[in-house]
Amino acid sequence: MGTAALRKHLETITGGPFAWRSWPETELLPTGIPEVDARAGGLPRGALTEICGPASSGRTSLMLAAMARAGACREYCALIDTAGVFDPRSAAEAGVALDRLLWVRCGGDAEKALKAADLIVQGGGFGLVVLDLGDTPSSSVRRISMTSWFRLRRAVEHTRTVLAAVECIPHAGTCASLVLELRRAEAGWSGAPGCSRLLEGMRVEVERRKPVGQLRASFAALAVR
Repeated sequence: MGTAALRKHLETITGGPFAWRSWPETELLPTGIPEVDARAGGLPRGALTEICGPASSGRTSLMLAAMARAGACREYCALIDTAGVFDPRSAAEAGVALDRLLWVRCGGDAEKALKAADLIVQGGGFGLVVLDLGDTPSSSVRRISMTSWFRLRRAVEHTRTVLAAVECIPHAGTCASLVLELRRAEAGWSGAPGCSRLLEGMRVEVERRKPVGQLRASFAALAVR
C-alpha cells in the first residue's frame, strides 16, 4: 500500500484528516573525540551503549574522553568501577572533572555492578553513567541475565542519561542501541630501535557494529605516564 493510499485508509478509519507524527530525533552526548563524533555523532541519551574491545584497544581513552566532555558541559558522571582499576590521576590528566564524578567500586562483582548502575540511573541527576566491565572476566559478565540488561535498558529510557557499558565483547544483545568496537591499529614509540623505548601513544580504529551500517573512524590515544 502506497503512502497516499495508506493515508486515505487511515482517514476513513478515524473519520477525519490524518496527520503524520514524526519520531523525535535521539539527543546525543558528544564523546569529545572529533573523529568519532564526526561519524557517529555521539552517544545516545536515554539508551544503552556498549564500548567494546580487548585490553589496550583504546576503550578507556574513549570512556575518559566522554566523561571529560560531560563534565565540561556541567553534567555529573557516575563510574561503576567493577574491577577496581580506575586511576583518578590519569582521569584528571584526561580532563575528567573529579569533583563532578561519583566513583563506585564493586570488588569484582559484575552482578553487584549492574545493580549499582540500575540504582544510579533510577536515582537520576547524572548525564553519563559508565558501567566498566572491561577488566572483569567474561565468565562473570556472562552470568548477568538478559532480564537484568533489559531492566537496565528500561530504567534509562525516557531520561537524558547516557548509559555506557565498557566491555571486552558485547553482552547486552538487543538491549543496546549503539555498539562501538575498538581495536588498536598501530603503536607509536619514542627512542631508537634496539634501545629502551617508551610508548608515546597508539592509533585506534572504531567500528559501529550496531545499528548495522558502515561507519568507521580512527583517533590517536596518548599514553598516560
